[in-house]
Amino acid sequence: MKRLVFLSLVAMLVMAALLPAAGAATAQDEPIEINAWVAFSDYRLDWATEVAAAFNAEYPQYNVVVTGGYTYEELFAQVTVAAEQDELPAIVQFFEAGTQDARDSGLFKSIQTALGDRTEVNGIPTNFDDIVGPVRAYYSLDGEFTSMPWNASSALMFNNMTILNAAGIEEPPQTWADVDAACEAVMAMDSAPEYCFTFPNHGWFFEQWLAQQDGLFVNNDNGRSARATEVAFNSDAGVAVLNWLNDMYDKGYLYYSGAQGGDSWGTVDQAYQTQQVAMAAYSSSDTTLYTNLGIENGFETVASYLPYNQETGWTGNLIGGATLWLTDGLEPEVEDGALSFMLYMANTENAASWHKLTGYIAIRESANDLLEAEGWFEENPNQTVAADELSNTEITPATSGALVGGFPAIRNVVTAAIDRVLLTDDDPATVLDEAAAEANTIIEEYNLLNAPE
Repeated sequence: MKRLVFLSLVAMLVMAALLPAAGAATAQDEPIEINAWVAFSDYRLDWATEVAAAFNAEYPQYNVVVTGGYTYEELFAQVTVAAEQDELPAIVQFFEAGTQDARDSGLFKSIQTALGDRTEVNGIPTNFDDIVGPVRAYYSLDGEFTSMPWNASSALMFNNMTILNAAGIEEPPQTWADVDAACEAVMAMDSAPEYCFTFPNHGWFFEQWLAQQDGLFVNNDNGRSARATEVAFNSDAGVAVLNWLNDMYDKGYLYYSGAQGGDSWGTVDQAYQTQQVAMAAYSSSDTTLYTNLGIENGFETVASYLPYNQETGWTGNLIGGATLWLTDGLEPEVEDGALSFMLYMANTENAASWHKLTGYIAIRESANDLLEAEGWFEENPNQTVAADELSNTEITPATSGALVGGFPAIRNVVTAAIDRVLLTDDDPATVLDEAAAEANTIIEEYNLLNAPE
């Protein structure tokens, strides 16, 4: 009996000795949670989640949790609410139009400031020199990367070559005049589609056609030499865009669903998929999808540069898409984890994988070299067009893209102006002047709140 009591005491002492040690080990092994909010809800969210899982497996000291289900605009609003409740995640994806607002919010920390002199974090190299030129140009603010590039795109035209060939058109149209001529031929066919072409009435396309003509969207070199204080889009270049669209609509060539902003993308998808139109101006972000729409529905899709105004020539195109922003005020270990994940997500292999899945351009030169070596571009010629369009772009203030506060609201003003021009007999120049006045009020009120002199 004494022996049993003695053994029991020994066991209890051993357990007592082990318990604190086990508790300490659990605390040390608990991964640091890194929350990231992204503006996707489809296969792109799945990809981001899978990359996070791979990162967590490779760096078990962290647990990155990716949350999606938003549009760009919804996420923009969600961040404002979260900031008021002190519940911001470590990483937020903002579209390019939100760049100035993000900078002015005081919620985020420049990633290059966070990195300091480091050239790697947890062994993951920064290597910003590897980022392709147009992306560097857009997101290099005050001489440094403020946020981490991820999804970058440009505007293209997707052409149903089965219809165009039937109309005697052998090559996709390059200019607005070419579109006009192609549409005349297409719509003259007995088997003509209902319309010739379409585009999403999203402000980004007006900006693209403006930049192609080297036209500025806002003053002060598009907000890049000083804070933008007024718009510049009601110029001859801006009026030319509206006149061309109005002409195409009046001729019955342009299909316009009436949807504006983010709602307009889906109507274009449907019109192109069902061959209601022969051509669709769209984002390169869906090059893979649009190529497959043709394969699945029995026609050939060829991607081409977004057609430009032949009267002014082509200077280049803008990028679109979004970057990842680092929340300010994080604990140092959380900040390092967030930086590590951002760099991991944009490494060479992931940049190439992301491009293959979507059609967003590969943001690293090394990723493009990898894709070239794999024969990807030779096998998938549509996937080369956006990168080629951007690489041939002359970098000017116009093609670098606008930086302006209240940009998302200004975009809504522009799309409303386009809607009015297409659906009424109002003069395009007058409509654009009125839109400019409304946009200037937005800028003035924004600057009073965020950049008082």
